[in-house]
Amino acid sequence: MKRSKTLLVLLSLILASATILAGCGNNKKGNTVVRIGEVTRSLFYAPQYVAIEKGFFAEEGIDIELITTPGGDKTMTSLLSNVIDVALVGSETSIYVAQQGSDDPVINFAQVTQTDGTFLVSREKIDNFDWQSLKGEVFLGQRKGGMPQMAGEFTLKKHGIDPHADLELIQNVDFANIAPAFSSGTGEYVQLFEPTASIFEKEGVGYVVASFGVESGLLPYTVFMTKQSYIDKNSDVVQSFTNAVFKAQQWVEEHSAEEIAEVVAHYFENVDLDIMASSIERYKAQGSFATDPIVDEEEWNNLIDVMTSAGELTERTEHADIVNTTFAEKAIQ
Repeated sequence: MKRSKTLLVLLSLILASATILAGCGNNKKGNTVVRIGEVTRSLFYAPQYVAIEKGFFAEEGIDIELITTPGGDKTMTSLLSNVIDVALVGSETSIYVAQQGSDDPVINFAQVTQTDGTFLVSREKIDNFDWQSLKGEVFLGQRKGGMPQMAGEFTLKKHGIDPHADLELIQNVDFANIAPAFSSGTGEYVQLFEPTASIFEKEGVGYVVASFGVESGLLPYTVFMTKQSYIDKNSDVVQSFTNAVFKAQQWVEEHSAEEIAEVVAHYFENVDLDIMASSIERYKAQGSFATDPIVDEEEWNNLIDVMTSAGELTERTEHADIVNTTFAEKAIQ
């Protein structure tokens, strides 16, 4: 029964995330509509939902249309094909576009999260977890080339584990189906975002034993980005957008996990409020939410190191190439 209930909750989340949500419940005449594509629906992105629900975008003259496009590849395709205006996705996706030699580069302009957002979940409860216990086990991993998988591999290597030699690594499961696959019995360990990790704990499906966010260090993990052509035509909108993001970041920093959960509950209608609060508290405790929108160079270089370790870079993409901190700096001022 527990497993069936969990699958129903996850299915509901997936179906809910496929719908478009209009920010603040109404469109004020004269406001600019900005279409955001988020890579997944997660409490990891609480500042984004706060910016919508607290009216920070509306205050800046922006109405938001939000759609979930599961997976970095789908999100970037939506951005490049003009289905969305702004993507909330890992910075690595912009680097992949740059490596392909795009004439219209994708520019990172406002950071939302600054650590990996996944947790290592074990099928069995482990009181004193040792990373070496992963050796020889079946590990349900994330998509090759995506930030969760790269940060995961970076962490495993740090602990002396070769993810491709020491584990039975599964990477052929679509992003949206990873949690249901684990719930159905695939793998002994899995990487999961919140609130799914906490839902699994509550239902007895799995147990959080470690945080990849803590282990892999500060990264420009999830960033608002758009095409250079959009910035050229809409610089005032991008500035207003970034102003709203910073307001939300300040609000999240100053309020409790319980207060944040109440604000963002609309986006997670099938998740209990206590689960939302505990998930947000986990992210707050490990410093996952960026406190300002600046994508700084030190974090960028750490990202490059993680991607290099994963063998995903054909050449180094410098911070100055596809990061614009001007909007973030002005928002803070």
